[in-house]
Amino acid sequence: MSDNLKDKIAWMKSAKGITILGSIFLALFATINSGPYVLVNTIITGGMLALVSTGLTLMLGVLNIAMFAHGEFFMIGSLSAYYVFTPISNYTAMHPDSFLVTWGPMVAIFTSMVVGAIAGIIAEFLVFRPLRKRAAENWVMNSFLLTVGLSVLLVNLHQLIFGADFKGIVRYWGGMPFSFADVFISRDRVISFCLSAFIVFLFWAFMTYTRTGRAIRAVSQDATGAQIVGINIETIVLMTISLSCALAGVAGGSLLFMYPSYPTMGLEPLYMAWFVVILSGLGNILGAVAGAFMVALLKVVTVEYVGAGWDFVVPSILIMLILIFKPSGIFGSEVRGVLDT
Repeated sequence: MSDNLKDKIAWMKSAKGITILGSIFLALFATINSGPYVLVNTIITGGMLALVSTGLTLMLGVLNIAMFAHGEFFMIGSLSAYYVFTPISNYTAMHPDSFLVTWGPMVAIFTSMVVGAIAGIIAEFLVFRPLRKRAAENWVMNSFLLTVGLSVLLVNLHQLIFGADFKGIVRYWGGMPFSFADVFISRDRVISFCLSAFIVFLFWAFMTYTRTGRAIRAVSQDATGAQIVGINIETIVLMTISLSCALAGVAGGSLLFMYPSYPTMGLEPLYMAWFVVILSGLGNILGAVAGAFMVALLKVVTVEYVGAGWDFVVPSILIMLILIFKPSGIFGSEVRGVLDT
């Protein structure tokens, strides 16, 4: 037996191989049994989850922060997009020939990304940096408690300043829905998926080919070594947090038509992002993309065959099993953060 064939057999027997092959089989079975809309919904939902999860896994992989306020930065993005798009929508209703009919949603979504990044920078200076200077010894537990407190603070600030009512939109783009394999999908979903895929690709290219991206990866692997070669750790930490929050913000802005802004609206995206991160492996950015489509498939199939009320129960059971038998995740390895020694 050749070494190449042995490697293929070993891969198929591994947890990663079994999970990927099982996902492909499940997708094919559900598509043949229930129709192509299962596969289409999985692809659309997976693209959205990938965007939400990438920022969370970046925080874990580089800073070793269990970011339980990630959903609130998603909320900040959706709130920003709402207040930018609402006047644009009112204007385009009276001026249907304006270029803002097409580009107005992009302005709102881009604003949500910028506001998310700014919110992350503020959180770094006011919350995370003081903690690093005073309590780096128990960093994982302290940062966990800090992000939970930050989550509670942001939820209550939203309710205090903007109220508890829903702030959403019917759609970003008008027109007839797209049709794929006899499945009709709204323009908002298709464009949001394409936008998510484009942003994730840009983020991958940034992390792979730019000097700053390579510096972030170097810090995640060995902070001391990165300092020795002249990398400014504080700058990289600031860049990482702002990037992570920007990704959460643009996810909230691009999905405003699905998730209207209200104080606790970040819980569902947070749960789904954690499902993806735990499945793919803590800190594994590329694995998070694959994990996003797997969780999306599981969610779609659960709703189809079990019921809508079980779409969080079944993924939760899966996550429990993964944590018991493979704590590092299907695609993951042990996480080392900036403050690990």
